[in-house]
This record gives sequence, structure tokens and C-alpha cells, in this order.
Amino acid sequence: MESMNEEKELLEHVMKLMAEHFGKNCEIVLHDFMAPDNHTIIGIENGEVTGREIGGCVTNLGLEILNGKPAEDAFNYATYAENGHLLRSSSIYFHNSAGQPIGSLRINTDITDTTYFEKMLREYNNTHDYENREDASPKEVFMPDVHELLNRLIDQCIQKYGKPPKLLTKEEKIQFIADLDMKGAFVITKASDRVYSLLGISRYTFYTYLEQGRKMRGESRTPVE
Repeated sequence: MESMNEEKELLEHVMKLMAEHFGKNCEIVLHDFMAPDNHTIIGIENGEVTGREIGGCVTNLGLEILNGKPAEDAFNYATYAENGHLLRSSSIYFHNSAGQPIGSLRINTDITDTTYFEKMLREYNNTHDYENREDASPKEVFMPDVHELLNRLIDQCIQKYGKPPKLLTKEEKIQFIADLDMKGAFVITKASDRVYSLLGISRYTFYTYLEQGRKMRGESRTPVE
């Protein structure tokens, strides 16, 4: 398969089957990584689970894949919806003949209510609750807009340093940019403009810091715009 459109109709039938079988708390999403401007959602069932629709944006993990991270199938991992609901998610990826990821099929099941009852049972049975599990910290969030996703990634970096971005040292600013780069933030159009303004540095200095961070990680790529 060289593009998601080749099997889109078949996959949509499968998505409809899954949505009807598992019910309204189960969202099924089809992503096309070749879609313009990171608006990768080309098919969705029960989108109210995460508040997304066709034309919606990629997630933070999707950005990392677009930025070069290997696309590996993953099953039953914890994620968050924008409204704070806890989800159980699974993903499979589609690759073209060159081995490049071109899209994914995702399942996101809202387990907020069942986790609450699970916690009550664990407390009743005097066992550890869900929040104490090593894998309980969700690593992926779903946002309806790519700019909101960028805001979330930037906020995470700001919280890491605990002070206004413009007050960071040179070394901290290099690492701040590197952290966002590794998360795929600069796949988002005009993200670099937002970040160098936030850090109080020039465009030239931003790209200098970006390349310094990549060299420290042993990477060398064409600067993003």
C-alpha cells in the first residue's frame, strides 16, 4: 500500500464494525500521515470520546513519528483526552513499500468510569490502585487542534524548568529547544516562530541552538521552517 486512500473504503467498513460492536465509549480513528498541515484524521467513529473529527490533528506521539521516530504497533497503553478522561489505546501502523509510515488505525476506549469502579474494588480488597502502577502515566494526549497540541508541548517544557522561558540560561534554552524537537514540535508549521519569540531570541539564534542540540544527540537534519 502506497497511500491510505488505496484501502480507505475497506478500513472505514472495519471501523464501523468495531464502533458498533464495542459501543459509544470506543473511538476508532484512521490517520493519513501524508495529509497536509498535520490534519491527519481522515476517518473517525465515536469522535466524541476525544472531541475530534475528520480533519483533526495528529497527536504528540504522531508528531514524533512524523519527525522520524520508528512507528511500532502498540497495544493497551494509557492516554488522556482533552477533557481529562482516561483512555485505553492501541495503535497499528501502515507502511509503504519503502518502509515509511503512511498512516495508522487507532482505538481509544474511555475507561474513566470503569477505572473508578476498579479503584473502589482495589481499595475494598486492600490492593494497589491503578495510579500506583508503573505504566499508569499516560504518554499521549489527544487535542482537537494542532496549535493546542503545540501549546501543550510548550507548557510541558516550561513546567520542567519552573521559570519564564526568557529567563533560561543559554544552555537551558538549547535544551528547551531540543526537548521540543525530540517531541516533533517543529513538524508543526510556524512552531519555530512561536518558540524563538517565547525564548526572547532571534530566528538565527534559534536555528543555531536547534543544530547544537541535534549535534549533541548525534543528529544532523535540514533546519525546519
